[in-house]
Amino acid sequence: MWLFRSVVGKLWFTILLLVSCVLFILSILLIKFLEDYYVQEAENDLTRLATKVAEVMHDHRDEELARSIAWTLVDNRTKAIIVADEAHYWYSPGGADSDDVPLSFIRRDRDLRRVLTDGKTVKKRLYMPKWQPKEKLPRDVIMVGVPMTMPDGSRGAVFIYQSLEAIADATKQTKELIFLAAFIAIIMTTFFAFFLSTRITAPLRKMRQAAFEMARGHFDMKVPILTNDEIGGLAMAFNQMGRRLQFNINALNQEKEQLASILSSMADGVITFNRDGEMLITNPPAERFLQAWYFEQGNGGEAMAPLPPQVKELFARVVREEKEQSTEVTLQGRTWVILMTPLYGKTMVRGAVAVLRDMTEERRLDKLRKDFIANVSHELRTPIAMLQGYSEAIIDDIAASEEEKKEMAKVIYDESLRMGRLVNELLDLARMEAGHIELEYEQVKLVPYIERVIRKFYGLAKEKQIELTAEFRDRDIEISLDPDRIEQVLTNLIDNAIRHTESGGTVRLIVEPSGDGVTIHVQDSGSGIPEEDLPFVFERFYKADKARTRGRAGTGLGLAIAKNIVEAHKGLITVHSKLNEGTTFSFYLPNHGSKRT
Repeated sequence: MWLFRSVVGKLWFTILLLVSCVLFILSILLIKFLEDYYVQEAENDLTRLATKVAEVMHDHRDEELARSIAWTLVDNRTKAIIVADEAHYWYSPGGADSDDVPLSFIRRDRDLRRVLTDGKTVKKRLYMPKWQPKEKLPRDVIMVGVPMTMPDGSRGAVFIYQSLEAIADATKQTKELIFLAAFIAIIMTTFFAFFLSTRITAPLRKMRQAAFEMARGHFDMKVPILTNDEIGGLAMAFNQMGRRLQFNINALNQEKEQLASILSSMADGVITFNRDGEMLITNPPAERFLQAWYFEQGNGGEAMAPLPPQVKELFARVVREEKEQSTEVTLQGRTWVILMTPLYGKTMVRGAVAVLRDMTEERRLDKLRKDFIANVSHELRTPIAMLQGYSEAIIDDIAASEEEKKEMAKVIYDESLRMGRLVNELLDLARMEAGHIELEYEQVKLVPYIERVIRKFYGLAKEKQIELTAEFRDRDIEISLDPDRIEQVLTNLIDNAIRHTESGGTVRLIVEPSGDGVTIHVQDSGSGIPEEDLPFVFERFYKADKARTRGRAGTGLGLAIAKNIVEAHKGLITVHSKLNEGTTFSFYLPNHGSKRT
């Protein structure tokens, strides 16, 4: 069946069918023509023979001599009947037999009777003679009747007839020759059709193969141009199309790569929508926004919506009003400002493009600025108020004794020191954040260094009945660092641990090698830090325990300074805590060797 589904099979079948139909019709017409021709020639021959017999019978008064001459004119395939009158008629030699046409039939037949009555020449085909016995097969004959004038002037007739079997034999031979010629023509047509189909379809098959290769992305395929006809022109056009497609695809790929590079390098997220609100293109920042939405929705909903409702509403407004719209969305603690603009087609809005800007840092910095001003004002207000109050008391001589005056002066001095520490810490933090911190690197053995630092807190720990210990996983650790700055970090962490640990608790330092550096853990069994406060403990003025004041009040800058010092050493500081179970601050310091920065 594959042959009839191919172009070769279709062309071959079409040509063969067309030639067969033509040959069939031509054969029918030719056979019909030849049959009619043979019959016509036979009738003409019989007419001429009958005329000669009639002339012989007319020219000779001796009837026997005339008949003997007439019988010599009649061959074996032909039979004749000479009718002189109703009583005198003669059959050709052989006598009347079952194959002869009876004279009674001639007299009954209207057309043949006209020869005897009207003297007309008649030509007639006789089919299936009824006078034959039933056991004999029917046969067809051609009969010609010619009027005859006897020497004595009486009117007679000559009937000559011949079987159509001879004509049928000739026609049969002719049919065989025609059928043989038709068969040869069909065979030649088959070869010709296959040859022609192959010549036509060979370039088409190559074009099909090239088209498949183009569909796979191989646009450099070339179709050989074998002829200069329409097929060759098609192959040339196909090659031109391939080159043009290659050029256009390369141009589109370059534009696509350029657009993808621009989108991927943008700091802002970009999402394009079609008119139905379906997302078409996104870039990495937009993917982060969508992942945050999916994560937030997955915690509470069964079906996951592709977009937040605020974005859907914004898209609906853009399509409806056909102008730029904006909104603000908060997901997973991050703030996104979305600016959406309609995309216009020829006659209508065909979609929209949304630009998503992560404003979390800007909002955080703005909040930090406001909090910084508020916190500094708050931290300075108390000592300034105390300075003002006690100084006024001294000026107004409210103090009755020297001891009271000294006590007031001591308070003023302490508050001035507190203000000085606050200002110095703010200046240090500002320099650190600006990158102006200077580190004095020294090669330090950590065991005596750590023991010296924690020795300063033994008195405070003993006073609060807290166990302060140090554990060294490797007592030979030696590392390059700025001892004064790292002591400032340790002092802040140990002080915070002791202040936030109840009596009977423990504060433990653990020093262990880590990669090419060292990690120091400050671990306490205190009240811990709430989980929601952990991300903010290293921010300026942030105090997780705002309601309590243990020991001396802090400024809220110590951990921020500690983080900047550790990061200046190219290290990392982290915190882990559980409420009412304790807190662990850990900082990693790489070993830089002896150098000065």
